[in-house]
Amino acid sequence: MSGSRPRVWLPRPLFGDISGRLDEYFDVVRTSPAGDEYSSAEVADHLRGADGALVTLVERIGANEIANAPNLRAVANVAVGYDNLDIRALGERGIVATNTPDVLTETTADLGFALLMAAARRITEAERWLRAGQWTKWSFDTLLGCDLHGSTLGILGMGRIGQGIARRAAGFGMRTLYHNRNRLPETVEAEAKARYVGFDDLLARADHLVLVLPYSPQTHHVIDAAALAKMKPTATLVNIARGGLVDEPALADALAGGRLAAAGLDVYEGEPAVRPELLALRNVVLTPHIGSASLATRRAMVALAVDNLIAALGFGPDAGRPPNAITTQR
Repeated sequence: MSGSRPRVWLPRPLFGDISGRLDEYFDVVRTSPAGDEYSSAEVADHLRGADGALVTLVERIGANEIANAPNLRAVANVAVGYDNLDIRALGERGIVATNTPDVLTETTADLGFALLMAAARRITEAERWLRAGQWTKWSFDTLLGCDLHGSTLGILGMGRIGQGIARRAAGFGMRTLYHNRNRLPETVEAEAKARYVGFDDLLARADHLVLVLPYSPQTHHVIDAAALAKMKPTATLVNIARGGLVDEPALADALAGGRLAAAGLDVYEGEPAVRPELLALRNVVLTPHIGSASLATRRAMVALAVDNLIAALGFGPDAGRPPNAITTQR
C-alpha cells in the first residue's frame, strides 16, 4: 500500500463492486467484526490511523472512539438516520459526517405501508393461526380486522418517508393528518394530501399512526403510556423510524390490555434484542429492521456513501463538497 494515499476503514463487506471504487483513491482497510458488532475499543483502534471511514448504523462513533484518531476527516454513514454518530463530537474535531437520504425513501415507505396493512388486517396472526392447523371451517367473524380505505392515517414526522407514506395512503382513499416539528409548505401539503394538526389531536383522531420522525433525546419515548392512552383503542401503531421513540413496555401493556388494537414494528429500542412481552403478543407484527432492505436500495445507499466519502476527503467531481454532509443539513 502506498503511504501517500489517505487511509479509509471499511468495517464490513458492502457490495464489493461498489465499495471497490474507494480503492481508486485510498488505501482501504477492510475488516469484519468478530461477532455481530465492534466494541468501542475496536472501533477506536481501527480509526486510529484512518483518514476516513464508511460505516453502517451499528458502528457507533463518538468522542471516545475518535479521541486517538488525529487524521480522521470524514465518516460516511450508510443510513439516513445517524443516531450512531455523535455529530457534536465529530463537528468539534472538524470531522465531516454524511448520510444517505432520498435513495431509500420509497423502499422504506413501502415497508411502512406493508406493516400498516399487515397489522390492521391481522395478516401475520392469520397465517400463524392457519399454519397451526386451527382453521377447520369458515366462520363469518374469524379474524376481523380494521379497514384502511376511508380511515384516518396519522403520520408523526413528515419528512421524505412520511410524505411517501401519505402518497400511498391517498391511493387507499385515506384521510391523512400529520404532526411535525415544523409545518410543511402548503404546496407540499397539497401534494401529499395531508393536513397539519397538533400532537394530541393526531393521537386522538388517527385510526392508524405511523412514526417516521428522527430519534433524539427530545423524542425519546415520545409514544409513552400517556400518549397511548390518548389513542383510540381500535387504532394501530407502526414504527419504522427508531425503537427509542416508543416506550415498549407501555406499548406491550396497551396491546395486551385491549387499549390498542395492533402494532407493526420494524425497529426496537434494544435491537437486535426484542422484548419478550412483544414476542408473546398475537396482535403485533415484527420485522427485523428491514425498512430499506431491497437489493436495489441497499446498493444505492452504498453508492451514495462512497460518493460522499470520496468527496469529503477531497477527491472526485464534488471534491470538498460531499452531497450529504449532515452538519450542513442541520
